[in-house]
Amino acid sequence: MDILPSDLSVRRLYEAMTAIITPRPIAWVSTVDHEGVCNLAPFSFFNGVGANPPTLMFCPANRADGTAKDTLANIRANGQFVVNIVTEEIFGEMKHSALEIPSEEDEFTLTGTQKTPSAVVAPPRVSNVAAAMECELLTSMQLGVGPGGANLVVGRIVSIYLHDDTLDADGRVDPEKIATIGRMGGPRYTKTHERFE
Repeated sequence: MDILPSDLSVRRLYEAMTAIITPRPIAWVSTVDHEGVCNLAPFSFFNGVGANPPTLMFCPANRADGTAKDTLANIRANGQFVVNIVTEEIFGEMKHSALEIPSEEDEFTLTGTQKTPSAVVAPPRVSNVAAAMECELLTSMQLGVGPGGANLVVGRIVSIYLHDDTLDADGRVDPEKIATIGRMGGPRYTKTHERFE
């Protein structure tokens, strides 16, 4: 079967794309607004862009009413964010933070997630993560409008946090020590234990 995107609703197209673009890494993005209220939200349209300069991207979709989510609004306002890497140990907190709550509420508080000051940027990182990347906004692009409208955020990585438990004897990241999870279609996730070369 061939499908033309124009023949599907945004919801059906999203469901099709997220069912076949798998597994997707999850960016658990922390930001802060102009009043100091922290926001913490997961995004699975996320990946690295390149190492020179060190950059990553994620794509926050608009809310159901067509307005920008708090994450995007905060980044546009102050140009900084942190991508916390999601592992099995913090899955429950990450999933809980996906709830849509009023802008004046802090998802760190809602989920019982501890925050730690970042090294370079104003938004805090999640305390118990295996890794986190502090970013400054490189560019932002509105790709779509209305409900579910896509927005592309590209950040320059200005600092990387690595938990000591993720490192090998030479101080390099050991992928076997980071139990990342991936997003599958619908409400499903996958673990990354089975690996091969």
